[in-house]
Amino acid sequence: MMADRRRDVTRTGRPLPSTERETATVMDELTIRTMRSDEFDAMRALSVAAFGGDEQIGALLDALHSSWCWDDLSFVAERGGELVAHALYSRAILDAPAQLEAVLVLGPVGVRPDVQRQGVGRRLLVESLRTLADRPEPLVFVEGNPLFYSQAGFIPAVDAGFQKPSDRVPDAAFQVFPLRPLRPALTGRLVYPDAFWRTDSVGLRES
Repeated sequence: MMADRRRDVTRTGRPLPSTERETATVMDELTIRTMRSDEFDAMRALSVAAFGGDEQIGALLDALHSSWCWDDLSFVAERGGELVAHALYSRAILDAPAQLEAVLVLGPVGVRPDVQRQGVGRRLLVESLRTLADRPEPLVFVEGNPLFYSQAGFIPAVDAGFQKPSDRVPDAAFQVFPLRPLRPALTGRLVYPDAFWRTDSVGLRES
């Protein structure tokens, strides 16, 4: 009882606003884990809903799931027996000067609309990236909002010496998370898996 009451007040002893109490409750109840094979359909539905019903997200997930790049690095956030967020890491290639390097690409990342902006996505990324620390790939790339991904430790990839997979990817959106210290020789162009190209999920299109 005392622990529950302390969670509902600020350090000054004043009650937390209702939105902050809800956020604390959501975070306390979260479990981050890898997705089970029988949860793909539920994860797919969650991800489409997270992007406002965009079925292109579902098509991308289908293509990745049936591709060589799928490596069971699909992480979910669970609360009360329900999936509330998802982050997928896929195998990709870095065309480095000396040789091709195996790397990972993050995306899509989706949070169920009713728990967005409560820190769920950030916690999912931080904990899943920690799980990847022993992977052989040295880098994780992402294409997305730098204000969000920088909170999990991503840095500008162009500034780190890497080239975008397409000119339609804004420089600021192209980011990298080093799983180990960067090496001067580790540069080059990111090559997305074919599933991203077949579903037209690279960069931005002119509206």
